[in-house]
Amino acid sequence: MNDILVLYYSQSGQLEEIAKNIAKPLLNDADVSLTFSEIKLEKPFSFPWKKEAFFDAFPESFLQIPAKILAPPEEVLAKKYDLVILAYQVWYLSPSIPVNSFLKSEFAKQLLENTPVVTVIGCRNMWIMAQEKVKQLLRNVNAQLVGNIVLVDRAPNLISVITIVDWMFLGKKRNYLGIFPKPGVSEKDIQEASRFGETIGKSLQRNNFNDLQPELLKMDAVTVNEYLIKTDKKGNIVFNKWANLIISKKESRKSWLKVFNIYLLLAIWIISPIVYIFHLLTYPFTIAKRKKAIAYYKSI
Repeated sequence: MNDILVLYYSQSGQLEEIAKNIAKPLLNDADVSLTFSEIKLEKPFSFPWKKEAFFDAFPESFLQIPAKILAPPEEVLAKKYDLVILAYQVWYLSPSIPVNSFLKSEFAKQLLENTPVVTVIGCRNMWIMAQEKVKQLLRNVNAQLVGNIVLVDRAPNLISVITIVDWMFLGKKRNYLGIFPKPGVSEKDIQEASRFGETIGKSLQRNNFNDLQPELLKMDAVTVNEYLIKTDKKGNIVFNKWANLIISKKESRKSWLKVFNIYLLLAIWIISPIVYIFHLLTYPFTIAKRKKAIAYYKSI
């Protein structure tokens, strides 16, 4: 009998649905025992977001400052797992506070040490540097990353900004104004995620995960947007300065968060398009570098 743990944090419920669809084929395997466990904080984040709370989460989220989490149930901690599927969101170019907090807790070492882990990311579009941070957190607890699956919002960058904000602050996954696409990962992609579970199951049966990521990539489990690699890296540099500044301004934190809010709007609607134009101009001269970067970020 193979024991599999599906660990997730899902604020809106989307990522929980993705994780359960990926695990669905494994439910039909008589040799597999599946355990689902949601990561929970002592002080949970609400959904939909309040605007002030959303921006207030920025410094701790980006700087990966952990919050207090609730202990997983005893029945979850009592087992040694043959595989863990870890599903997480990206907040401010870092793993979400709940997932980061779990990975820095004593429970992570207990559950993940010397254990194969498949990460599942559900996000708007930028996930590359967040995954690099998760890789390090997994190494810190001696976990073995054997696969990665990424599901993103397929709408163009600036369109998805509009729709995701509407969803975050109103809590309704709808066609904004009746003309915009629904925010988040498409229903089609969520339902078809079960195919990844079949591939994971085959590796589990062989007790060999060496070829899992190449097999997942054949199924388009990871798509790397070349332009967003640069944006993500530069965003991390800028966010690092902002987050450290805001953390240091304890008495005027709220005021600085308002300034950061203005900066973020400028970065999305003015700076980002300029960076994209520069990306197009330099595109022919960076082919080899881009191919190397894409291959790296698709791998584990």
